[in-house]
Amino acid sequence: MSTGPAGHTARSSDRPHSETARRTRLRRFLRTADGVTIDAVYEPGDVVYNGGTPSPSLGSPASPASSGSPVSRDAAPAARRPAIVVAHGFTGDLERPHVRRAASAFAQYGAVVTFSFRGHGASGGRSTVGDREVLDLAAAVAWARELGHTRVVTVGFSMGGSVVLRHAALYGPEHEGRTPARTDAVVSVSAPARWYYRGTAPMRRLHWLVTRPVGRAVGRVGLRTRIHHRDWDPVPLSPVESVPRIAPTPLLIVHGDRDGYFPVDHPRMLAAAAQDHAELWLEPGMGHAEHATDDALLSRIGAWAAAHAS
Repeated sequence: MSTGPAGHTARSSDRPHSETARRTRLRRFLRTADGVTIDAVYEPGDVVYNGGTPSPSLGSPASPASSGSPVSRDAAPAARRPAIVVAHGFTGDLERPHVRRAASAFAQYGAVVTFSFRGHGASGGRSTVGDREVLDLAAAVAWARELGHTRVVTVGFSMGGSVVLRHAALYGPEHEGRTPARTDAVVSVSAPARWYYRGTAPMRRLHWLVTRPVGRAVGRVGLRTRIHHRDWDPVPLSPVESVPRIAPTPLLIVHGDRDGYFPVDHPRMLAAAAQDHAELWLEPGMGHAEHATDDALLSRIGAWAAAHAS
C-alpha cells in the first residue's frame, strides 16, 4: 500500500466563478490517483478584508496574525484567500461534530475544504490507516487550487496529522507533476512520530481493531470505518522521516501534554527532526486530537495558517 502519483479531481462544469464562490457551499466526490472516490465539501469561509489584509469576521475572536479591523462582509476573490484543508482522525468523517466545529473555526481565516478519508463516511475504498490516505489529501488540495485558491494550508489531526506530514514531504514543488497538490503550510495536531506504537492502552486497542478480523468488523459496524485487511507493503515513510523533507514549507506541530494516545516524546521527536524549521506548541491540559482541541486553540491554529500561507 505505497504512495502513488498526485491525486486529481473530477472536473465539474459548474465550477463557481470567483465572485460567487464565496457564497456557495459545494459538495463533490473527488477521484484519487488510485481511483477511490472521496466525499468532499468546500465552504468559502467568513474572512473579510481591510486593505487586502485578512481579519476574522465581525463577532469572532481577534486574530494575532491580522491587522486592521473588519469593514465588510464581502470576501475577496478566491485567489486572495487561503484555503484550509482539514484532514480528520481515524474513524472520523466530514460530518462528525468535532470536524464541523474545527471547520467553523477555520472559516474565520479562509475557505475550508473538509473531506472523508477512504473507508470513512460516504467515501469509497477502505482505510489503510495513513498510507494511501496521502492520495485522498492530494485530491482535496488539488480541488482547492482548481477552485482558484493559490494558497493552501493542510491541517491534520491524529492519523490526519501523520498524513499531512507525509503529504508535504511527498508533494512539493520539486516533484514534477505534483505541484497542483502541494501545500503552502502544514499543521499537524496530535500526530504520532513513528509507526506501530503500542505504548498506551488506546493504541493497543487500535492495533487490535486494525489487525484482527473481529476488530475490523467492530470498526465497520460500530465505528462506521471500513479497514483494509492487508498489511503495509512496503511500509510507508514515517512521520519522523517525513519532517526533514518538508522544509522550507512552514510547519506547526501541536500536541497536548495529556494526550492518551501519543505521549509528548512524539511531538518532541518530530520537532527535533525538523531542527529549527518547525514550531512546536505543547498545550497544557490538552488531550488527543479534534475532540480535545478547544475553540481558542482552533482560532490560534487558524490565525497561524492564514499568516503562513504565502
